[in-house]
This record gives sequence, structure tokens and C-alpha cells, in this order.
Amino acid sequence: MADFLTDKPAKLDRAFLVGVQTPEMKTGEAAELLLELKELVENLRIEVTTSELVNLRRPTPAYLLGSGKAEEIVALAKADGADVIVFDEALSPAQQRNWEELSGLAVIDRQEVILEIFADRAHTREAILQVALARMEYSLPRLTRAWTHLSRQRGKGSMGGEGETQLEQDRRIVRDRIAHLKQELAQVVQQRDVQRRKRQRVPVPTAAIVGYTNAGKSTLLNTLTGARVLAADKLFATLDPTTRQLVLRGNQKVLVTDTVGFIRRLPHGLVEAFKATLEEVIVADFLVHVLDVTNANFEEHHATTLSVLDELGASDRTMITVFNKVDAATPEMISRARRLVADAIFVSALTKQGLDELEVRCLELIAEAHAATELFVPHGRYDVIARLHAVGHVQSEEQEDTGVRLIGRYPPMQDAYFAPFVVK
Repeated sequence: MADFLTDKPAKLDRAFLVGVQTPEMKTGEAAELLLELKELVENLRIEVTTSELVNLRRPTPAYLLGSGKAEEIVALAKADGADVIVFDEALSPAQQRNWEELSGLAVIDRQEVILEIFADRAHTREAILQVALARMEYSLPRLTRAWTHLSRQRGKGSMGGEGETQLEQDRRIVRDRIAHLKQELAQVVQQRDVQRRKRQRVPVPTAAIVGYTNAGKSTLLNTLTGARVLAADKLFATLDPTTRQLVLRGNQKVLVTDTVGFIRRLPHGLVEAFKATLEEVIVADFLVHVLDVTNANFEEHHATTLSVLDELGASDRTMITVFNKVDAATPEMISRARRLVADAIFVSALTKQGLDELEVRCLELIAEAHAATELFVPHGRYDVIARLHAVGHVQSEEQEDTGVRLIGRYPPMQDAYFAPFVVK
């Protein structure tokens, strides 16, 4: 595929951000989102020169904004030395093309920024395929843009074409690539289903850690399980699901999965593309919803996570709400959090404060899911006791002359195995 812009820069270094406050948005919401966009753009190692907040009564089909305001923004961006204009509002392919023709600069929106961050952070085969699929689907209606995908401004080639014939060739190539990616992704998902079924043969309770990006989910997983998941103070530090075993009191085991962080205005295409990754959320026995109690917008983050869970069909999952970073919180922050979720647990993944209470709540949920049963196991069948420790939870264990008397809980699918030892 030919590169039809030979004079474009190899890298975008300076960004001019545009936020849009509409009548439907609450006062100050656009400013909050613009600050979040700034952090997202800086995660791509692009310097933000200036941010402009525009009050928009009604969108226009050509530029989203009025033509006069569009020219004013282009002038400001050029005066600032910016080489990319980034919109916090979604731009249609036609609007994007019009802006690029008007400005002579690269023009992208929040969705493309998030796609780029996902592309930078994905490491497993599944995550790479999911990101590639989302990028292809985003790119298809935009092949006539003067500026192609942001990554191609960083020296990875382009997907443009000269004339109608080249454009049609490019479209066919992209459609073929989308079909191939979907096929590959289906195979990866099938492989994960096989792995999950193997786990369920010796079933262990499962939990998924969910929440807004940068709430401290990976740090919490590391602290609880001793895992070494990447934990960094930036948005989308980890994108790949990581599952680790957590051993609770009484040798009760639970598999805990860290998931991709949610974000306001998460593109619907990405929710779809990441459903395979987020399947761990759907099949988990319970969810641990982590919020950053020190974040001024944790109410919005709470609502966003619940909204995405609803989209995934996981809104009915049993949930423990955990406010993290309590070591840095003020009494007013704690009060606000209690008003939002009365039965929340307050922890610090850094100092381990509150983790005992979280562990107790996890044990309670597991106990509620499985009824307590009395068993008597002869001394010669210690393999049965080992199995109960592995797949369930032993509440009490008493040695007798002819065997061991236990009270324990185990999943219903293990009924047949333990039936000969159940005390009637």
C-alpha cells in the first residue's frame, strides 16, 4: 500500500486539546474529561501545549463546531506549534477529514487516543488481536483521511492510496484483515474456554477485580497474592487479564483475576473487542470493585464501572466495593465514600490496611455460595481431606479413633465425590 503523504512528520510531539461542553452535560464535566484526556495523551509521550474548552449548543455536520470557531482553534494550534489537534468528543470520519484539510495537521479524537494506548500496552496474543481488530474497524471508514492512523505517524507505514482504485484495494485489504482477526480471536477465546473448563474440573472459587483505570487494581492483586503484575501510576498500565491464586484463612483458595480498567466514554467498539478479555468478569463467582478514594471524581468512576458491567451482562454479579488508597485519604473523602456505598471496605494496597476485612468478606461470600456439610473420613483416606482443602473450605477438623470428623464447604459439582463421607 502506497504512502501518499511523503511530507508528514515521523512523530507527533505536541498536541492541542479541544474539550466540548454540551447542554446535556453537567457543569464542569467537560473540564474534568479534558484533564483526563490530557493524561491519556501524555501516556503516548506527546506533550500537551494548550487545552481549549468550547461551549457547544448544537453540533454542526462539517466540523462539529461552527466554522468560525474551527478557524480560531486552527490558528491557536498553529501558533502553539502543535502538530496534532485532539478532540475529547467523537469525530465522524467526514469531520475528521474536514479538520485535517482545514488545518494541515493531524486531527484525532479520544477514541483514537485510547486505541493507541491499548496498542502500546497489549502484550498477550489475545489482547494484541483485540486491539488490532478495534483499530481496523476504526480505520475502515477513515481511509480517505489526509492523515492515517496515529501509529503510522510514528514510522510504521500508512494505509492510504492514490485514486479510487487504490482506495478500494485498501478497503478490501482492511476488510480481509478484519475477517482474519475475528477468526484468530475466536480460536484464542476457544483455547481460553478449554483452559477454564480444565480449571473447573477441580473448581476453585473465582473473583475478578474491576474498576476505573488507575484505581490501584494491579497493586491490590500484587499485595493480596504476591504476584508481580505491572502496577504504575498511569491510565491503562495493564491491559492483559492476570489470574493468580489467593490463599485465604483455613487454606481456602480463590482465583483472582485483574482486568482492564474502565474509563468514561470507553468506545463501544472497544467494549466489544475486549469482551473476550472481560469474560473473566462474567464467569467470576464475585467481583471486587476497586475505587480510588482520593480521586475527586470517584462517584463518576463508580457509575462508569457499573455502566460497563451492565453492558457486559455482569451487573447481577455479587460485588464487594473497595475504596483503595485510604492511607492518603482525608476524613471528608471517607465520608463521601460511605455515603456512596454504605457497606464498602476501606483498604490501602500499599500499607495493607483493611486487607483483613476484605479477606473476611471474601470468605463470607464463598461460604454463602456453598452450604456447610459434616463429613467423616477414615484415617486411610487422607486424599479426601486433601481434596476438600483444594476445592473447598474446611471450617473445623477433629481427630477421632477411626477417622477425622470435618465440617466443610465445597461446590455442588463435587457432591458425588464427597457423598460417601457425608454424615447423614
